[in-house]
Amino acid sequence: MRNTGFHLSLACFGLLVLAALFAPWLAPYAANDPVHMPYAMPGEGGLLGADSLGRDMLSRILYGLRYTIGIALLVSVLAATTGVVLAFISAFRRGWTDLILGRMIDAIMSVPQIIFALVVLAVAGVNLVTLVVTMAVLEATLFYRVIRPVAGDVVAMDYVEVARLRGEGLGWYLFREILPNAAPTLIAEFGIRISYAVLFISGLSFLGVGVQPPAADLGGLVRENALAISVGQLSPLAPAVCIALITLSVNGIVDWFIHKYSVRAELG
Repeated sequence: MRNTGFHLSLACFGLLVLAALFAPWLAPYAANDPVHMPYAMPGEGGLLGADSLGRDMLSRILYGLRYTIGIALLVSVLAATTGVVLAFISAFRRGWTDLILGRMIDAIMSVPQIIFALVVLAVAGVNLVTLVVTMAVLEATLFYRVIRPVAGDVVAMDYVEVARLRGEGLGWYLFREILPNAAPTLIAEFGIRISYAVLFISGLSFLGVGVQPPAADLGGLVRENALAISVGQLSPLAPAVCIALITLSVNGIVDWFIHKYSVRAELG
């Protein structure tokens, strides 16, 4: 049963990624071209209808997937790299390095993520670079908090102490000793963070401080078409369903991986 859920999740996420990659070829119209009557119903205005400006919703969603999935993956990679490296350095150096990094992370995490992001974006301006960097910093703190105890346990192992006595450098510790042993936890956390990044960027765009018009991610599409519900148009539900499918499929993949690793650890 669990393998079935994994395969369904993997297939769903794979199809969404392929749809995002091949959006220019799959979309029947350009994302920003008004080709139908405003709020045209499905059938009258394409497969999923049209938005308030007559733009094809299916085309908008396909291009919106590129922003949502692309930003979520980029943010997760940057956050994982930053958070993991800082966690390993903190565990390896200990002392003042561990204390200062830990307090800096605590200070950032003490502010609710959405408020932190809104303040930074209000001061620095809303653009893709600022958006990605802000989200990556916030996500990196979570990576740090999860990986730091794992790195501390690995650093305390006998084989790491032997490597320390041999005079190995920090890079050798990270890539030859610590990282391989922390990989299962890191991969699971990476998958979870992708889901959170999707929800985070969608929430920011819904508030109007994410991807800026005329471009739009899935959250922005929900915001743009929220009023369509009042005229009987259900177009906002399509991007919302896509957001749910991304998060559910990623969580299904992560759940399978965690279960497989837990069983392997018990048997080992």
